[in-house]
Amino acid sequence: MKSRIQLFLLFFFAFVLHTYSQEKVTLSGTIANKANTETLIGVNIYIPEAKVGITTNSYGFYTTTLPKGTYTIIISYMGFENIEETITLSENTKKNFVMAENNNALDEVVIKTNTTKANIRKPEMSTNKLSIATIKKMPAVMGEVDVLKSILQLPGVTNAQEGASGFNVRGGSVDGNLVLLDEAVVYNTSHLFGFFSVFNSDVIKDLKLYKGGIPANFGGRISSVLDIYQKEGNNKEYHVSGGLGLVSSRLLIEGPIVKDKSSFVVAGRGSYAHLFMKLADEPNSAYFYDLNAKFNYKFNDKNNVFVSGYFGKDNMDFNNSFINIYGNTLFNLRWNHIFSDKIFSNASAILSDYDYEIKIGSIGLNWIAEVKNYNFKYDFKHHISNNLTLNYGLNSIYYNFNPGTIKPFGDNSPINRDQLAKKYAFENAFYISAEQNLSEKLSVNYGLRYSNFQRLGDQEVYTYANNQPVVFNQEFQIYEEAVPTGSIFYKKNKKIIGFDNLEPRLAVAYSLNNDQSIKASYNRMSQYVHLISNTASATPLDIWAPSDQYLKPEILDQVALGYFHNFKDDKYSLEAETFYKTIKNKADYIDGADLIGIDAVERVLLNGKGRAYGLELMFKKNTGKLTGWVSYTISKAEQKTPGRTPDEPGINNGEWYRANYDKLHNLSVTGNYAFSPKWSFGGIFTFQSGKAATFPNGKYQYQGITVASYGARNEDSLSAYHHLDLSATYTPKPDKKKGWQGEWNFSIYNVYSRSNAAAYNFGQNEDTGASEARRMSIFGLIPSVTYNFKF
Repeated sequence: MKSRIQLFLLFFFAFVLHTYSQEKVTLSGTIANKANTETLIGVNIYIPEAKVGITTNSYGFYTTTLPKGTYTIIISYMGFENIEETITLSENTKKNFVMAENNNALDEVVIKTNTTKANIRKPEMSTNKLSIATIKKMPAVMGEVDVLKSILQLPGVTNAQEGASGFNVRGGSVDGNLVLLDEAVVYNTSHLFGFFSVFNSDVIKDLKLYKGGIPANFGGRISSVLDIYQKEGNNKEYHVSGGLGLVSSRLLIEGPIVKDKSSFVVAGRGSYAHLFMKLADEPNSAYFYDLNAKFNYKFNDKNNVFVSGYFGKDNMDFNNSFINIYGNTLFNLRWNHIFSDKIFSNASAILSDYDYEIKIGSIGLNWIAEVKNYNFKYDFKHHISNNLTLNYGLNSIYYNFNPGTIKPFGDNSPINRDQLAKKYAFENAFYISAEQNLSEKLSVNYGLRYSNFQRLGDQEVYTYANNQPVVFNQEFQIYEEAVPTGSIFYKKNKKIIGFDNLEPRLAVAYSLNNDQSIKASYNRMSQYVHLISNTASATPLDIWAPSDQYLKPEILDQVALGYFHNFKDDKYSLEAETFYKTIKNKADYIDGADLIGIDAVERVLLNGKGRAYGLELMFKKNTGKLTGWVSYTISKAEQKTPGRTPDEPGINNGEWYRANYDKLHNLSVTGNYAFSPKWSFGGIFTFQSGKAATFPNGKYQYQGITVASYGARNEDSLSAYHHLDLSATYTPKPDKKKGWQGEWNFSIYNVYSRSNAAAYNFGQNEDTGASEARRMSIFGLIPSVTYNFKF
């Protein structure tokens, strides 16, 4: 393996390094928002004389190398006024720019800088970027805009069901999504079982969703990467903003610590519906709160330090008989350093912690569980020339999994408790990639990631006959949990088993002309940690577990091909992509698997494989009073779990069957209409095919008890999911830019009160004894009003 890596690196550097025949100088700097001094991510910089186009990185930094001379610098960014400036370069030059927000977007004149046109030339596909300005124009549930709800309107992205947390990308499972907040892994992305997300839109600076063609600096998951960054705070003046709603409220404060050198931003949210429930003598309650904070200090032009954190908690109490408490804690200490005008680096030390507690009063039980990781990253961006940029770095993660500490309800004694086996693991990765323009029409992004995962000791590991933790009962034709034949104790930090994988990445873009391009990508990804759940969506009850000798790492191979077209002077955009991906070591659960309190999950798992394929279409209107998009996806997601021997049937007789998150059709229509400077309106219509389900197809009597019999795995479907959401925003004084500024947001979720099925319960009617199915729905029509303010 080492020789293969060394050979690749040698070839890589030999291929990319070259000499220059002309004396050149470097232009570099940062680009920031004039209003609040926040650096801007993904700003487009174009130099027509040199036919050079670049973008700012995740920290607002840009660099380009040019022959000495005079150039026109054109800078554009969605929602901001263009900058055009002439610069004479005779030596290496550092030039910082500030961009003014476009406040004329509602005028009769069409403002072309407010555009979301497709990027034709960049070798980046299967990627969607949403600005916070766009997200805040979408209808909101209970008056609060939601980052996760917004990405559900993108092609290839669905949710498992109404009220479910998490999201599914291109037929992938929830745990296949790498969700990052300031580079820290977020294990549970929702409050109140998906009613709200953990992301406070007021403090979010930028977000990007990768569905395929994922760059080599990301790894550890196989479905997608959702990369979110928080604001840094205004380093010139203090500002306060927030919102007052019927169910929740929020407040943000930002300002300088040392003017022009250091700033902070602190934001908090909380819900209070449970207080009204208590006034009404309602025994049930549910509430959440969270806190975001970020501080930064600029030592000089080459060194910036950032400290960011997040803390959130949910508490759901069902008549004191079932209490669920869960939340995330995130911390990141980050150092940005500019070695030269061509080399930018970022080092991060990160903590991610997700813990949950269940209190079941009826049986007197407390269950406490946690997953925690310590993460160190060191990334470099190396600008070789305008046609070649290298990215390389390393990443090390130490995991601590506690699947459950079980103790009597209300008893804090360390004696009366049962501890499920804690698990430990260490994951390392090294990567290198290059973005290169091979010609004026052809550009590529290629790279390699090497990942290594080690399952570590301080644990008793069970052994089984024939090394099979699941056995097949020939008499009853069912799979059952095997009884361990013994165990082996591995001392602390002793390696139990290890895995390593090479993960190549490639993306190619070919420009047919200035308005059209075709793109293709391939990526291999490895996933070493898994969400143990026999539901289709993430819940606070789910357990995270590392790969081992039974629960193998999932390996994904994905190819995608796309066509991108801007037309009518970029007024409209069309994006079309088709994809196909396969997954090795896709585990599924045997029939009747019970995961509550299980100490050896391998006893209910069988290994198989998966595949997903489909077509995604997105048509966007980018400018004018009416903006928005229509996205449509037709896709299939399937699994195959054959028997281990010819005598075993496997799952579904070893044939392909629908994955839990398979949805054939997914349509979303999103629009925003700027009626006047004071009024704007938004709407979203969503339609999804019903998710896969297994329904009873018969019943029989056994010792006087009626028992349901079931057909093939996931051969049925819930009813189709659809709803319409509308919103209106009223700004009394739209021209006011100083002092107190306020706006009213009115919204209706599920306008026609569609009772979308979250699940079906099958049983007998108590009066007639007849079999019946009951559809469970969560949300009906939900009106809301929120007052947003800033000063």
